[in-house]
Amino acid sequence: MGKNLAEELDATDARILDLLQRDASLSIAEIAERVGLSSSPAWRRIERMKRAGVILRQVTVLDFEKLGL
Repeated sequence: MGKNLAEELDATDARILDLLQRDASLSIAEIAERVGLSSSPAWRRIERMKRAGVILRQVTVLDFEKLGL
């Protein structure tokens, strides 16, 4: 049986996931710059993790107090 994706993730993948968890609105170019890749390889890594179900969705967190809720 082959490895699961978690076993195949490297330090760069982990850094990308950390950045996305902190701020999912970062552009691919900014993520790439922060992890030391060009945009295309960074995009491919993110897409691979989306297809594998590691990245489930991107969300926006609202400030309910400022919305008066």
